[in-house]
Amino acid sequence: SALPEKKMIFKGLTANKEDMNKLMLTPLIHYPLPGGSALITFEEAEVAQRIIEMREHTVELSCEELEELDRCRVRVQAVPVDILLPSAMEIRLTQSSRSILVSDLPSVDISKEALLDKLELFFSKTKNGGSEVESREFLEDSHQVVLTFTQDGVAEPLIERGHTQVPIGKGKYKIKISPCMSGDISNLQLQPSRCPRTVLLQGIPDVLAEEAMRDALEIHFQKASRGGGEVDALAYVPAGRTGVAVFVED
Repeated sequence: SALPEKKMIFKGLTANKEDMNKLMLTPLIHYPLPGGSALITFEEAEVAQRIIEMREHTVELSCEELEELDRCRVRVQAVPVDILLPSAMEIRLTQSSRSILVSDLPSVDISKEALLDKLELFFSKTKNGGSEVESREFLEDSHQVVLTFTQDGVAEPLIERGHTQVPIGKGKYKIKISPCMSGDISNLQLQPSRCPRTVLLQGIPDVLAEEAMRDALEIHFQKASRGGGEVDALAYVPAGRTGVAVFVED
């Protein structure tokens, strides 16, 4: 009853009761790309596996920008992409002794700063059960506010109360007061995972402009006659530069 209320629409799948304590993680992996390399993601995992098994590929280039005929083909190496994903994680939750979480805030026509000022003014008064406010923070994703007091012992009685009436604008609104929880990762275990549809191309010489090289690579690896298939995405980093690719859940 001390947790903030929020209306939600469930669109997922039901699970067994034994699985209720499991935490679902959405990976967001940042993968460094050295110069002279490219990441190519195919629509089918079978195509990526075939490209990796072939290992070395000779890519034909457009000769319009090249001076020597023998530079119209380049050899690149295809290797798998291995990343580390969490396999197990423990989170230690702690309740702040000086902070409260304020929710059920009204949708009134005032700025966020004005709303924070109203809340700080109300909760800084001892007659309202508050004390001097040290900091305030508006949580954009949940439309809630975290208020932190300068003294201990102020937050707990407010949390036990659960609700209070706060004057905002021309009216008074019932808002909810909840404990402010913070989480720290106490144990994280990782395991290697191979990307099924993505291939890393290495050893790409800097002989074409960036866009022209990207086009040449995509044209080559989407041809079935060369072991390729439909390309979903391609990122190329020329020699002498570095880049970062972001992997999300498939």
